[in-house]
Amino acid sequence: MTPDWSLLPEELLHAISENLDNCFDVVHARSICSSWRSTVPFPSCLLRQSYSLPTFPIEKEGFFTIEKIPMFLFRVRSHSAALAAVASPSEYVLGGIGRRDESDDHMMELPRSPPLECSVEFKIPGSESDPTLMNMLDCQIFPLGHHYRMIGEEPKDYRGLAFLPLNKEGGEEGGGEFVVLLSYSNVLMALRSSEMRWMRVTKISKASCSDLVGFRGRFYAVVLDREIVVIDPYSLDVTPLMPSQALRSLKFLVPSGDDDELFLVELIIPPSGVLDFGRFKCRVSRLDDEEEDGKWVEVTDLGDRVLFIGHLGNMCCSAKKLPDGYGLSRNSLLFTNGPGNVSYLYKYGVDTGNVEDDLSFWRLSRENRVTFLSTYPVIAFRVEC
Repeated sequence: MTPDWSLLPEELLHAISENLDNCFDVVHARSICSSWRSTVPFPSCLLRQSYSLPTFPIEKEGFFTIEKIPMFLFRVRSHSAALAAVASPSEYVLGGIGRRDESDDHMMELPRSPPLECSVEFKIPGSESDPTLMNMLDCQIFPLGHHYRMIGEEPKDYRGLAFLPLNKEGGEEGGGEFVVLLSYSNVLMALRSSEMRWMRVTKISKASCSDLVGFRGRFYAVVLDREIVVIDPYSLDVTPLMPSQALRSLKFLVPSGDDDELFLVELIIPPSGVLDFGRFKCRVSRLDDEEEDGKWVEVTDLGDRVLFIGHLGNMCCSAKKLPDGYGLSRNSLLFTNGPGNVSYLYKYGVDTGNVEDDLSFWRLSRENRVTFLSTYPVIAFRVEC
């Protein structure tokens, strides 16, 4: 006989819920029946924390909202009829996630009712098919940390934002103080929660920030794709933090987890200025912040990490639990914003066959081809050996 799990004693249900340390295990447990759903609370780490902030003086008066979005990478492990267009053992979906009543068209949704709650739903723009319902039981899921995003219509010339709690005890969970930096047109604006008003960061040149990250109590920014600076959240003092060897390059800041490591990826522009994406090379550095001013240390091995750079922001995934032969491999970079829908992973020391090429860089490896099926609202891609 099939057991009736709804008859499990309530004290056992509480014991089960207290020992579920994976947020998606909690979602699966809530999908079993209504009694489990009412006893096991929805995982807080999948709830989108939101903040209401005043608009800028140059915009119409009012407020806008920023949200903390949990980001995940899904590897689909099996076929189903509903997923025939987007699922195979070497296909992945990357994006933010939210519940149906919280979500919008910018991310994957968790439906509200069991058994659908253990699925995520998304729709690829331009596709005539219905939204795809992907069963999380068929997926291997990797957390990628969180991103902060402005909700609703973005102001003209908005380029990005970063959020930083000013104390570990309060901040995001308990209403403690925080600071927000926002790149807008050619200026950098700051807001402290204690004052709730925007002020311009005057100790930085009038230039746009192409990348902005909050990491271990400080802000890090890339100005005009070239200069890297550190911004103190209290004084808003600005300190340059450039690599020891300057290169003509496009620079990207990639956090690993929420506060584990911070990487700098430099896409080096050839001296000729000709943008041949097939011949680009990269340098990767890790932030060593043990010293007061910090410094960038070049790395040739990312360990088990895969760095994603481009659409939906820059993020990092541990490939430790990825099985061999499924395309994505450790110690590699993937740009999701290149030209066309086909790309390759960057690896260190790739032999190009040209004796004049310096092997001490990260270059495109032709071992695995990446085909992008979608880059918005989620990144769906296929990796083929």
